[in-house]
Formats: sequence, structure tokens, C-alpha cells
Amino acid sequence: MKTIRALCLILALLLCCGAAGAEEYTLPGTEFAPGWDTVDNNRVFYEIFVGSFSDSDGDGIGDLRGILNRMDYLNDGDPASGKSLGVEGLWLTPIFLSPSYHKYDVTDYYRIDPAFGTEEDLRELCRVCHERGVLVILDLPINHTGSECIWFQRFKNAHLMHNPRNTYYDFFVWATPGDVLPAGRHFAPVQGQQLLVEANFSDSMPEPDFDLEMVRETFLDVARHWLDVGVDGFRFDAAKYIYLGDNPRSVAFWEWYLDELRKIKPDIYTVGEVWDGDGVIAQYLPAMPCFQFSSSQAEGIFAETAKGGDANRFAAWLERTQQAMNGVRPTFFLSNHDMDRAAGYLTVASGRMAVAANLYLLTPGSPFLYYGEEIGLRGSRGGSNTDANRRLAMLWDDGDTVASPEGATYAADKQTPYGAQKLLTFPTGLVNHYKRVIQVRKANPEIARGTVTALSFPDTKLGGFLSTWEGSTVAVLHNTTQRTLSVDLAAAGVSLTRVAAVLSADIEGYAALEGTVLTVSGQTSVVVR
Repeated sequence: MKTIRALCLILALLLCCGAAGAEEYTLPGTEFAPGWDTVDNNRVFYEIFVGSFSDSDGDGIGDLRGILNRMDYLNDGDPASGKSLGVEGLWLTPIFLSPSYHKYDVTDYYRIDPAFGTEEDLRELCRVCHERGVLVILDLPINHTGSECIWFQRFKNAHLMHNPRNTYYDFFVWATPGDVLPAGRHFAPVQGQQLLVEANFSDSMPEPDFDLEMVRETFLDVARHWLDVGVDGFRFDAAKYIYLGDNPRSVAFWEWYLDELRKIKPDIYTVGEVWDGDGVIAQYLPAMPCFQFSSSQAEGIFAETAKGGDANRFAAWLERTQQAMNGVRPTFFLSNHDMDRAAGYLTVASGRMAVAANLYLLTPGSPFLYYGEEIGLRGSRGGSNTDANRRLAMLWDDGDTVASPEGATYAADKQTPYGAQKLLTFPTGLVNHYKRVIQVRKANPEIARGTVTALSFPDTKLGGFLSTWEGSTVAVLHNTTQRTLSVDLAAAGVSLTRVAAVLSADIEGYAALEGTVLTVSGQTSVVVR
């Protein structure tokens, strides 16, 4: 019998050691397969809601230097150390000058909000990240600006002066009160004028007219500026709203825009927010990878499977989804800043958060992890119906002064009791599980880059898939139930012979391969080579 118990034994020994610093609780070594150091855009990203992450100057607002101070937590530059989370990319929510806490209503696209730091801080963050093999992408909300944006002020002034020759006269989509407005689109009145401006998200977020060449070139220049600063790409907010209700025109814009950006930076990393069903998202994939919304949140297949669902059904879904994407990089996630946090509906104590991490992080492409997910941070709109409750302050347990954003009402007694630094001292803490999952993914490069072939074990919920890349194949199998289950790999045509990694929600979790029969304990995932 070939049994993998090293993780459990080491963790048990650590439990006997008493309290200690996080550095003493490093994870056991992982055998890194050939190709693990391949550099491409298939990597684990970490979304940071900047104002809520880490505060470097004591004003209660997270900032860029706060992120710099946490780089050893995020990625220490040594994939084999097991001491850091090991994420390979950072998505920063908007950092541009803005009057709001969320910064999606930009005032000046060329200036970093002083609450977050300076352009030099961003340059330094990019430099440190690149030294550690980490990409940095900025959230770029170009579908709408803020009502205080200088371009909108010029637009209003041009109309106030009845001067259609002003270059900003048509910068935003506008109408007059007597016009027949297009169905399904919202136009907000401009104060003091007989003028309406398209604003589908908020009356304070006017939308530029992307039929105008000046508008297109302006936002191309904005992206060029930040690429020159050192960022690696962008997350594009509200991508389907460029021409609301007209997906073909919106897709055509993004194809043009991304083609132009690739002329500036051929290896640019991009991902679009098309919050819709798979059919609509598929229309945008020829332009850029997009987040896969249907698999996220409490109703998505990751959460459904993590609650003891059939891993065979999950594997079949994953194969179909990858095939439907026609070679475009998948982008899976559990939740983000616009959603209730996963720890609320999966829970840490049940082991389901750990199982969900196994399911979505051990997939091809670029899975995105929302800050705080790895510590079981909770937050939901609740009765207050405020997104601020989904963007609460990261818990560090080391004196960090970052505070939750204005409008947050989430009850403190509902929050997870431990922050990141405390959890790092618990060998069985969720954050150490996330570290291990990301390390295993890194050590087995076929998982991130391979072609998925679902395995079929019809009489059990233990299931998984093969992932093949450059002639090498691994199997990833999940037992999401609380019972120990066995399958005969030979019955599915699998001839792999070695359990390379075990990832369990339980310290007693294990996997054993005897001949061709694989036995996996409850709430445990394995990688077989």
C-alpha cells in the first residue's frame, strides 16, 4: 500500500509544539514536477479591495504601502517555502482619484487617490511583485466615470454654453427631455440644464460615448499610461455595458481595444466582468477572458459540490466548460467584492470552505481568490442592503489599523474570531490549507495548463478528471462527502500510480493507492501522477 500520511504526521507534531510564530508552521515540502516554473498567465490571482486590506499610515484606510508591507504574506518569492500564501497575481480594485470609498466613480484616471498613496508607491509595488513572479492588474472602470470627472465638467460646460464645437460636447451619451429614449437604458438629468446623460449604474456615473474616436483614444491613452508605470494588465469593469443591450457592438469595441493594447504590451493580462449567463459571456470570449459567474456564489457548482455534491458531475461540467471556451483561459472564483462572502454559506467549521478551495483552485486557467477568503472572513449585505458589508476590513491580529468602509454594519460578533497572523500559527487553520492548495497547484503544472478529461465513477460521489499538458498527465480527484470512498482507477482507464498530494479539510485526512484501487477519506482531494 502506498499511503500518503506525511501531511497529517507533520501537522500532528506541530500541534504538540504549543504556540509559536507563523514561521515555525511552514508546510511540508512538495515535489515540484517538470514545468512548474513555466511563466504564463495561468496563475492564482488575489483580489484586493485596496481601502480595506492593510493600512500603512494609521488613518484607517488601506493603501498601496500596506500591500507592500504584506508581500511576504502574499508571496515571499519562494514557491517551495510554504511560508506565504503563494498567489501569483494581484487584482487591485480602482485606485484612481475618486470621492467614494469604492473608487468606481473616477475623477481623474491619471492620478492615484492620495488616500491610497502615490504613483511611486505603485511603481515600487510592481517592482517587488515582478521580482517575486507576481503580476499586478488594475481595475479599470471605463464604462462610466464619476460625475466630478474633469471630462464630465467640460461636457456640461460645453452644453451650458451651447457650443457643439467644443471637443467634449459629445464625450458622454446624452439626450434632451423631449427625446424618445432607448428602452432598457437609464438617462439621468444634469442639474441646472435641459440635458440628460446615460447613467445605467448611478446618476453620479455618466457614461462616455464610445462611438466617438476621441473617447476611444482617451481611454487607450489611460491604459497606456498605467502599463508604462509597470502594471501587467487590467480587469475591465461592467464590460457588457459599453453598448448596453447590444452585445455585438460591445464585443466589437473590446476586440478593437484589446488589439490596440496588445500592440503596446503583447503579453498583457486582461479579464472582463460580464455578469451574465454563460451564453452571453461566450460572446465576449473572442475579445478577452471573462469571469465565469454562473459557477460562483452560493448557487454555483463549486459551492454545491463542496456541500457533499457529486464530484463526477463536477468533473463533467469542468470538461464541458473548458471545451466551450475554445482555448480561452478559464477564470473561476467563489465570490468577489459585489457578492456575499463564501464563508457565510459554506462555513469553515464544516470543512466546506476547504473543500471549495480544492475544487476551484485546482482547475485550469486563472482562479481568483477574494482577500480574506483564506481566513474565512464573513460579510453579507444583510438587512442593511449595503455592499460595504461585503468589503470589510481584513483581519490581521497584529495591530493593523485598517477599518471597514463607510456604511458597513456587519455585526462584530458574527465575524470570524481569528485574523491571518493568528491563523498562521494553527497548522489546521484555513489559511494554511489555502497555502497548501496553491503550492500543490504550482508543483503540478498540468493542473493550471492542461486539457481536462472527466473521469467517470458512476456508483460513487468520489470523482475527478485528468489534466494533460505537453504530454504529461495528472489526475485530480475529490471526495466531497464525509465518508471514506474508494474507486478502481483501472475501471476508468487510468494507469497513474503515485499519489503526489493530499489536501484534506481534516487533520486525519488521507489517501491510499493499493494496486489500482484509490481510497480517499472524507472531504479530501488528491493529485495522482
